[in-house]
Amino acid sequence: MRCIRLNYPLFMIGRLLLLLIILIPVSASAGSKDAPVRFAVIGDRTGNHQPGVYGEIVNEIELMKPDFVMTVGDMIEGYSDDYEEVQAEWSEYMSLLKPLTPTPIYHTPGNHDIWDEKSLDIYRQRIGDNYYSFDYKGLHFVILDVSRFNSSAEIPEKQLVWLEKDLKKHRKAAFTFVFMHKPFWIRSTAVGDADPLHDLFLKFGVDAVFSGHYHTYFSGSYDGIIYTSIGSSGGGSTPAPNGLHYQFAWVTVDGRGISIAVIKKDSVLPWDNFTADNLDAVNKLRSDGLTFLNRISVGEGSKVTRAWCSLRVQNPSTGSSFIDTLKWSVPDGWTVEPAWQVVNVPVESDYYYNFRVSSTGSLYPVPVVSLPFYYDTDKRYTVEADLQLVRETYCHPVQVKPIIDGELSEACWSDPVTEFYSPDSGGIMTDSTCFYFAYDPENLYLAVVCGDKDISVITANATERDGPVYGDDCIGYFLQPDLNANRIYQIYFNSEGVVFDVRFSQEGEEGWQSERDWNGEYEVKTSKADDHWSIEARVPLSQFGMSASNRSMMGLNFRRKQQRLKTAADWQLPISYDPKTLGILLMK
Repeated sequence: MRCIRLNYPLFMIGRLLLLLIILIPVSASAGSKDAPVRFAVIGDRTGNHQPGVYGEIVNEIELMKPDFVMTVGDMIEGYSDDYEEVQAEWSEYMSLLKPLTPTPIYHTPGNHDIWDEKSLDIYRQRIGDNYYSFDYKGLHFVILDVSRFNSSAEIPEKQLVWLEKDLKKHRKAAFTFVFMHKPFWIRSTAVGDADPLHDLFLKFGVDAVFSGHYHTYFSGSYDGIIYTSIGSSGGGSTPAPNGLHYQFAWVTVDGRGISIAVIKKDSVLPWDNFTADNLDAVNKLRSDGLTFLNRISVGEGSKVTRAWCSLRVQNPSTGSSFIDTLKWSVPDGWTVEPAWQVVNVPVESDYYYNFRVSSTGSLYPVPVVSLPFYYDTDKRYTVEADLQLVRETYCHPVQVKPIIDGELSEACWSDPVTEFYSPDSGGIMTDSTCFYFAYDPENLYLAVVCGDKDISVITANATERDGPVYGDDCIGYFLQPDLNANRIYQIYFNSEGVVFDVRFSQEGEEGWQSERDWNGEYEVKTSKADDHWSIEARVPLSQFGMSASNRSMMGLNFRRKQQRLKTAADWQLPISYDPKTLGILLMK
């Protein structure tokens, strides 16, 4: 018994020590100075302030949950002898900050906030000291009042004496930040001139300086000190060359140092800004909101002559009734009549509109029609639909089966297709390209001549069936043998005759499915000359469940990819396995 009594306290002490070992790291980590500090810096609100902007930025900052918020000044319009109005402006400003409660906010006075002694008294009454400092988790922050001065040399000696004592006292801070409304440094330090403030900052180890005033963003690093001038957070401004307009800054301080990110207004969104239901509603709008009921046939010379197109506007149950304007974007060379149409579409309703279209120039780009729809309360999505074209080309009957040798010596290779477009709807950029089509009852015959001004550099890296042929110099076809079936065959041949093919199909409500293990049957040969390469292929039609005869038709698109020029020659745009994007191959 004595032995047990002696060891029992030791056993308890051991358990206590074990608990301390477990608990101490957790406790220390929670309050560790190494944890990141994150704060927001808001730019000028006033100086021809734009109503609503500052409040929206405040709401975005609140979503990010900073440790605290800094301002760089110009919070009210000020410059008034009506001090009751000034008080009202401060009350309005303070109301804009309510979404940030209880996040600490530290203010920097600007020239719109303090412009005379009376406004200084009001500032001290409503905000607090006009210059001061504070510490946060080992970091030191200094706020200066330069509201009524135009250079560092004009700052009163009293404030400079205070600043020097404060910086000296806190020179061992992990990082020191200074905030001042006017960026005097842009006309002194940034151009290599002396500046008494910069000298003090350098002497006592200031790491970063923030300012505002100019309503545009700019920055620089001088003698190791980071200078940042925040652009407008609501004051009048124009978009900067870099695209920034209204903005705020997000500053992170951690073991790696100081990181500053500039965030455009409207870039911070709430978690539920776009829900799964919203996605479903938008997808329905994309597929059904605007639907062309017919495709426009392209006539001789690749022109469209006063053709009618019918458009269905469908407003699903997920949206709201609306009145808006259906608008056309009409490229050069096209006409659309009428070019716009006011529409009034109740929920769960379909409306139909007819337009007359013509082209006298290039087929592509095509006119695009657009209409904004509601997909949720106060949320809109603009649906766009490209005018749908359908080109035709002919497939010639053969009397004698061609010899598949890549030489194209037979009479059936006549009447080539030579008019193509680049994938971006621009003019053709490849070297000359000629596609030929022929048939007999059992076979489709394909041939192409691809001109190339530097035949020595054509690429054919794919050497095995279904390798990345599409990354070589190659030709490609999209075939829909049965116009009534959602089944498309994609077939590519490179300059060595290597094949890549895949079958796409759609059944019922299912999306398009690819069958990469499908392999077609082909007889294919290629040849090369000094200024071109060519290909011949025989494609048995039985594998598609069809035979060919006069006036038979199939869906078709085709292209040539030329790697040296990093472009393609496309027959009909866009290149896709969607039947709506295919033209027609007509057996003569």
